[in-house]
Amino acid sequence: MKTTIGFIGLGNMGTPIAKNLLAAGYQLQVYNRTLAKIDELGTEGVTRCQSPAEAANSVPFVISMLSDDTVLRESVTGDGGILKTLQPNAVHISMSTISPDTAEELAALHEQAGNRYLASPVFGRPEAADARKLWICISGDEQTKADARPILDCLGQAVIDFGDKTAGANVVKIAGNFMIMASMEMMAEAYTLAEKNGLDRVQVSEFFGSTLFAAPIFQNYGKAIANKQYQPVGFKSKLGYKDARLAFKLSQTSEMPMPTVNTVHNRLLTAVAKGWGEADWVEGVSRGVSEDAGL
Repeated sequence: MKTTIGFIGLGNMGTPIAKNLLAAGYQLQVYNRTLAKIDELGTEGVTRCQSPAEAANSVPFVISMLSDDTVLRESVTGDGGILKTLQPNAVHISMSTISPDTAEELAALHEQAGNRYLASPVFGRPEAADARKLWICISGDEQTKADARPILDCLGQAVIDFGDKTAGANVVKIAGNFMIMASMEMMAEAYTLAEKNGLDRVQVSEFFGSTLFAAPIFQNYGKAIANKQYQPVGFKSKLGYKDARLAFKLSQTSEMPMPTVNTVHNRLLTAVAKGWGEADWVEGVSRGVSEDAGL
């Protein structure tokens, strides 16, 4: 029997990740704010917990997959937080998309408590998580990365090391999500331009996705944008807006002009303002462009 892992956060990404850990033979101590979500994991190898502290109690590793900086920070430092119970030298693997500042802050708090923090954000939608095809980015202490590697290898198609700076992987994640949303905006504009001129936007998408832009982002997101296919919801517009805010803030603190950040930030802010926050970010971008075009 493999080791027991604490697991916190059963959203669209956390649930398939937890299921893959169970399939790999790990036992899980699981906490989720909506406790009923834990039922989706079944009962074999699963211990239901009432707080992050309970999930982190007496385990060598705890994984968190949470929606934003505020929720993660509360889960670590709150009255029922991870740091209340995490044992000395245990590792907190943080898979959330958060700001580099928050990652550095939490790493310092873990060090003060005598345990360890590993930045480990991922690229991939829920279906990729389910198929164990995530791209997993890591950064931090070398021994911590080595200790966590067997667990991470069960969850994705590759683990990529971005060095010993704690927040390095978080910078990569923010940069990558910015590139995705910028590509979505570009595709939505291009395919809507084609539609406005009497062309089949799906045919145009298929042409570009198989020739000049033969890459997964342009093929998968491109197909959804061209077909105006907004279900099922894999990544909510409000979370896309959160990531746009992270990219905007990082550009400001880095004194790095990023004009396109303003475009995607405003696009996703508009989606949230229109009440589309729970819709997929494909809808937030593509529907917004279509409406701007009068379609």
